[in-house]
Amino acid sequence: MRQILPIFTTSSRKASGMKSERVLLLFVILAILAGGPAMAQKRDLMVQADKTFAMGEYFKAIEKYKKAYAKEKDRTRRADINFRIGNCYRLINDTKRAETYFVRLVKQKYSNPLAILYSAEMLKMNGKYADAKARYEEYLKIEPTDVMALNAYQSCDSILVWTKNPTRYQVENVKDFNTKDNDFSPAFASEDYKELYITSSREGADGNKVHGATGQNFSDIFFTRLDNKQKWAVPAPIDKSINSMFDDGTPWVAEDGNTMYFTRCRFDKQQELGCQVMVAKKQGGKWGEPTVVPISKDSVVIAHPSLTADQLTMFFVSDMLGSLGGKDIWMIQREKTDGPWSQPKNLGEAINTARDEMFPFAKTDTLFYFSSSGHPGLGGLDVFKAHTDEEDNWIVENMKYPVNSVSDDFGMIFQKEEERGYFVSSRTGGKGGDDIYSFVLPEKRFSLAGKVLNERTDMPIPAADVRLIGSDGTSLESKSDSVGGFSFKLKAETDYLVVAFKRGFLNGKVRETTMGLEESREFNVNLVLAPYEKPIELPNILYDLAKWDLRPESMIALDQLVETLEDNPNITIELMSHTDIRPFRVMSNLELSQNRAQSVVDYLISKGIEKDRLKARGYGPDVPRIADDKIASQNSFIQVGDTLSKEYIEKLPVEQNREIAHQLNRRTEFRVLSNDYVPMEQRKGDYDAEKQLLMRGMEELQQGKTKIRK
Repeated sequence: MRQILPIFTTSSRKASGMKSERVLLLFVILAILAGGPAMAQKRDLMVQADKTFAMGEYFKAIEKYKKAYAKEKDRTRRADINFRIGNCYRLINDTKRAETYFVRLVKQKYSNPLAILYSAEMLKMNGKYADAKARYEEYLKIEPTDVMALNAYQSCDSILVWTKNPTRYQVENVKDFNTKDNDFSPAFASEDYKELYITSSREGADGNKVHGATGQNFSDIFFTRLDNKQKWAVPAPIDKSINSMFDDGTPWVAEDGNTMYFTRCRFDKQQELGCQVMVAKKQGGKWGEPTVVPISKDSVVIAHPSLTADQLTMFFVSDMLGSLGGKDIWMIQREKTDGPWSQPKNLGEAINTARDEMFPFAKTDTLFYFSSSGHPGLGGLDVFKAHTDEEDNWIVENMKYPVNSVSDDFGMIFQKEEERGYFVSSRTGGKGGDDIYSFVLPEKRFSLAGKVLNERTDMPIPAADVRLIGSDGTSLESKSDSVGGFSFKLKAETDYLVVAFKRGFLNGKVRETTMGLEESREFNVNLVLAPYEKPIELPNILYDLAKWDLRPESMIALDQLVETLEDNPNITIELMSHTDIRPFRVMSNLELSQNRAQSVVDYLISKGIEKDRLKARGYGPDVPRIADDKIASQNSFIQVGDTLSKEYIEKLPVEQNREIAHQLNRRTEFRVLSNDYVPMEQRKGDYDAEKQLLMRGMEELQQGKTKIRK
């Protein structure tokens, strides 16, 4: 059953096509009146049915239309009556019966295009998306400017995407207190969230009359409490000062539990007199007599109050003058809790559409949740999140599946500062009608696990110091275990730098980030440390023939050495340049290699590396390379331990292999001379090289230099 009817007995969908329905209604009445006395009974039945429909008593109107249909023989007028029956089922949210009527009318080529639109809506709400798209296409050929229909058509594809890629929200039917009747609009009744008020049309509600719109009791507010076994007690109606013989519901309760705002809709002889927002205070443990909140005298509907925690801003729903469609969300404010309310302000086109926006829940005056049948969604009413941007414009986001479904979803409430609470849905699988569901967004869990490895041997390095620093100020320490392993827990929306230290090795680091990640994740990393008991080659340091000027690609490679020196601020190094054995005419190999080594040192100094940490030395051809595992694996003619001396190269039978050996000898390396260097400006005080590195890493993170691993 459509959840809003106990509170709004006018149609929740009147905004779409009601002008055409009124024209059709007039046509039917005129056709009946044109008949003779034999049509008197049929005329009376139709007049009574239309009158009942006009009062919003759709459930009662169905039976009256069916009686009129049984008496009618004319095919055209029978089709008109079937349209009305289908529309009543649509308005009470009986989508399956409504689909049957509208699909049949479309097949019969019924003249009113609303039958096509409504058949599309019902097919969509019943999960028949391909058929719904075909109906929307048919309708849009007739009404191409109907933006709402176009949005609904496009959302048929969104539904499939969203259901295949659900959000992380977990939802569950609260079976403890749901019934076959409508149970909706929960509100927290205590600061520990173990007490709830709910609205329900279940047995036990005050009043002995059946609501003409729904066929159920008028709604009342009930109270329930969570026991020690985490079971909800059977809800009981609250004080009769709140619950009347009419519709009472959609409560909002202050954090201290002593103030309640709610909606009351009054009727006189089954004729709606309008809905108002009421406020009541708790006195001596019981609710006092409620009073009307003076918002507007000219509106039929003022309902669904939701206040900010300070009670200075109220969101509510109304069809008052200035509304953009059916029901709109409005806002009023005041300067103090006992002060007067401001004039109502419509939240505008970003929030309100030509259809209905209802059931707001305020987190702050710039963040609230609401339900809409006008914004693109999965079907019926969907829950949306609204927040303001830097320019105070409202940004609206669909809460997607599984919070939203093809049925009506609405009335979402949150625990303070947590992503958990309750909402209402008429989806299949419930106990009947509208049911209350719990929801929770599980905390995203992030962790980082890794190993510290020797770059040269690829073996694990035990007992290495590992530090984790985060852009939020996090600083954690660990030591690698016997197999080089370590792990840390990470936080969401944080950039991280992980650094490993071990005497005899250059420090190693990796960057990771959890920024923007929607799912839990474990990062797996390796921190590879280079041992410095042997010289370390600098790859891609290239020079033109017989020259020592650095080429652009060489500068890129040297920038990595700059970073290494910054990451290891306590080491001094010797830059070693080597040539092959073939002589140059312009200068000696030794002189050329010395100039090349000095050009590297000069570049490092230009990048801010202290001069006294650097030494340049050219070795010419005097220190041939000794082949290691890597060189041997890449060159089949070389064995591990081979020295690529002049004699070795001259004995190679293949010219191409001799050239490879020469290339291997032409290289630039560095070796660590000491690991106790202290910068001049730090020599007068305490200096911790590791601490300095971590501080620099923090600066990098704060400056946004972290790269996301793909």
